[in-house]
Amino acid sequence: MSSTDDSADPGAGGPPGTGHRNRPRRRGERLDAEILRATLDELAETGYAALSIERVAARAGAGKASVYRRWPDRAHLVLDAARSVMPEPERPPDTGSLRGDLLAMLRSVAAALDGPAGPALRGLLGELLTGPEQVEALQTLSRRSGRRLVAEVVRRAHERGELDMSGITDRMLDVAPTMLRFHFLVHGAPVPDEVVTGIVDEVALPLLAPGPR
Repeated sequence: MSSTDDSADPGAGGPPGTGHRNRPRRRGERLDAEILRATLDELAETGYAALSIERVAARAGAGKASVYRRWPDRAHLVLDAARSVMPEPERPPDTGSLRGDLLAMLRSVAAALDGPAGPALRGLLGELLTGPEQVEALQTLSRRSGRRLVAEVVRRAHERGELDMSGITDRMLDVAPTMLRFHFLVHGAPVPDEVVTGIVDEVALPLLAPGPR
């Protein structure tokens, strides 16, 4: 992201009488954080479909140019806003078993979807087929979060002797997080714990570690 400030943006907005000329000059991470917070506030009020860069910039007291220097389109702005309140863990929980790890990971995701990140991600999921920018943003999210974390869970299970990972593909790693996201898209939050348990026991475990349990 750019480290430029919003002091030179003629379009910097805000409520009447509180334009950017009357605000302290903001740079770098501080301005980024205010724009992301404004994005989440707009999403909570208007939803993804009605979200506009102009309204986000006005709420943040910044100019449209400040926003576009940092994010190429609405989808990437919303994705970063979601990430700002839904930090990606470096490693998934380690409970000592494949089932326990999968449950802990999916429960953590479900809890995050019940927070401020939920409306942002639901908007992106709902418009998945409307444009290439949404598809790209969600593919990035899938690769960086769900798939990577499940791969780590599978690696640990392999080391414990719970499964053979030689035949496990990326599509198999995507199944559990994708099912959770689909339920969230259709039904919203909170995701019931019985749904999380069903995804793990009825789908993920038979797929990743087939055989008698």
